[in-house]
Amino acid sequence: MNLFNKKPDPKEALRDSKRGMQNATRGLEKEIGALQQEEKKLVAEIKRTAKTGNEAATKILARQLIRLRQQIANLQGSRAQMRHAQSSVAVGLKGANKAMETMNKWRLKSK
Repeated sequence: MNLFNKKPDPKEALRDSKRGMQNATRGLEKEIGALQQEEKKLVAEIKRTAKTGNEAATKILARQLIRLRQQIANLQGSRAQMRHAQSSVAVGLKGANKAMETMNKWRLKSK
């Protein structure tokens, strides 16, 4: 807790919140892209092992592929939740700003 810093205004808080959310979303998108590249490599490797007739290795790789696809689906869900949270924070802060403006106008009129 900083005693000497003043409280940030709502616009600055919104900007900081957006920046943090965008960074987190970008990080998730990078992870999703990397996992999708790994998925392509894994599919190619499964095809290679299937051609050689190594059934045990093919089954193991297929299980890895299923886990990888589940990870991708989970990250995509997290990304969607992050975007929804980002939009709801923006809407909430805009509503708070409007309420503050109307209260200030009302207070100035009453003087």
